[in-house]
Amino acid sequence: MWLFKNLYKKLRRAGQDENFLHGLENLEVVVSKILSVGMIIVILASLWNLGLFLFLELLTTPPDNFGKDLFKVFGLFLNVLIALEILENITAYLKKHVIQVELVIVTSIIAVARKIIILDLEKIEGIQIIGLAVAVFSLSISYWIIRSQNAKKYD
Repeated sequence: MWLFKNLYKKLRRAGQDENFLHGLENLEVVVSKILSVGMIIVILASLWNLGLFLFLELLTTPPDNFGKDLFKVFGLFLNVLIALEILENITAYLKKHVIQVELVIVTSIIAVARKIIILDLEKIEGIQIIGLAVAVFSLSISYWIIRSQNAKKYD
């Protein structure tokens, strides 16, 4: 009986708002750290993929055909940059426990820019180009708004 009473007290204490929120914060930190390690693995794999692609292309592609593969190289470089930005988002969250919207928008802009750079115009329809244009415009406006709000905070 004493065991059940003791367990009930612990559950009540854990269920209090302050203790429960503290537990959630600890869980968020653990998940963020796991995501950080995962992103480091993704970054290393992306760098390996980029290096291998560059090495093989430089050895096997005639110099006059290298321009065709240049967009693949740009896409692989931007993959690494996007992964670094996501890692920066996670790191910023671990430092401040706040999701920084400005970083998320910048990451999104890089991702859309990557899509546009590697775009194969022969295989894409006009409506998709319009969609990408709307995405770039919307993200740019969002970035401008967030940036101007942040500038007002620090003035």
